[in-house]
Amino acid sequence: MKMKTVLTIVRYLVGLLFIFSGLVKANDPLGLSYKMLEFFEAWNWHFLDHYTLIASIAMNVCEVLAGVAIIIGWRSKWVSWFLLLLILFFSFLTAYVLFSGKIKECGCFGDCIPLSGLHTFLKDILLLLMILFLFFNTRNITSLFSSKLAVLLLLVSLVTTISVQLYALKYLPFVDCLPYKKGNNIIEQMKVPVGAVSDSFAISFKYNKNGKIIAFDKDHFPTDFDSSYEFVDRYQKQIRKGNATPPIIDFSLKTLSGTDTTTAILNQSDKYVLLFAKDFSNVAKWKDQFDLFLKAALRKNIAVYLVTADVETATHLFKQVMILKCDATVIKTAARVNPTYVFMKKASILNKLSYANVSQVFDALAH
Repeated sequence: MKMKTVLTIVRYLVGLLFIFSGLVKANDPLGLSYKMLEFFEAWNWHFLDHYTLIASIAMNVCEVLAGVAIIIGWRSKWVSWFLLLLILFFSFLTAYVLFSGKIKECGCFGDCIPLSGLHTFLKDILLLLMILFLFFNTRNITSLFSSKLAVLLLLVSLVTTISVQLYALKYLPFVDCLPYKKGNNIIEQMKVPVGAVSDSFAISFKYNKNGKIIAFDKDHFPTDFDSSYEFVDRYQKQIRKGNATPPIIDFSLKTLSGTDTTTAILNQSDKYVLLFAKDFSNVAKWKDQFDLFLKAALRKNIAVYLVTADVETATHLFKQVMILKCDATVIKTAARVNPTYVFMKKASILNKLSYANVSQVFDALAH
């Protein structure tokens, strides 16, 4: 195979991977911003907490533009430098996830395509090798288009990627890959998946025998073990990480008095609505709409619950709706837009809509 052919194949592989990675995360920019918060918390970089969303949007744009640029061959020397810096940065992050154990996964392909720390790291190493190949062969890369057309394609890519993210931030992601998506049953999502493997542990013991400390595990019990052995300690070491974790954890709904009402709420036979509001920083945009929605729901005998982490503010602002307390992290996962209407029947999610989808919200109430 000729060098030029190999170079073209590598360009397309690298470019398409970066475009795909950027667009998958652009579908849910808040998800990436929450993942950035995990890294900043692990590093105690809390001064950057307020910039994660901007950084998330910018990162997704950079990935898409870099992918498009390397495919069309626009300023290949500059772009190959940029790609090399990006992949070195990503490789550092994935190595940190893999070897530190402080973060479960890096979120490189968002929540839609979760990868283990090892798989993500190996993917970045492979990308690093391909980008190095491009880096040392930039002189052989020619542009597919004129300079003006190439810039136009990049501008279209820029506008498209930003628009996708702004839409997702206002109207919810195009594709919901989270366990609270439309059609899912919350109770079923709180169960451990069938066929899941639990964590495996090796247990060892320490005993004192005539002033001497003896360590052993269950497979190497001393043949002379008797009452002369005095127990000292017991140790447990994880030897295999399992996957017996349900998709939804820590989901609970509590009344203002602290009573857990999760089971009662999720087992209602009639249709009801949960309005997830993480906080009330933008309440002026949706309070009037919600008041009208609440009145319409009451006329149809449909129960409505305001689910929030900030019950103090909620009780001050809303008097005619039952308020339920829920963990802020759970709400951020269940509802990417603040607030989000979730239409329920028993534990099944019938529909899920942003407050900005005004007409659809009222239509969902009517059907």
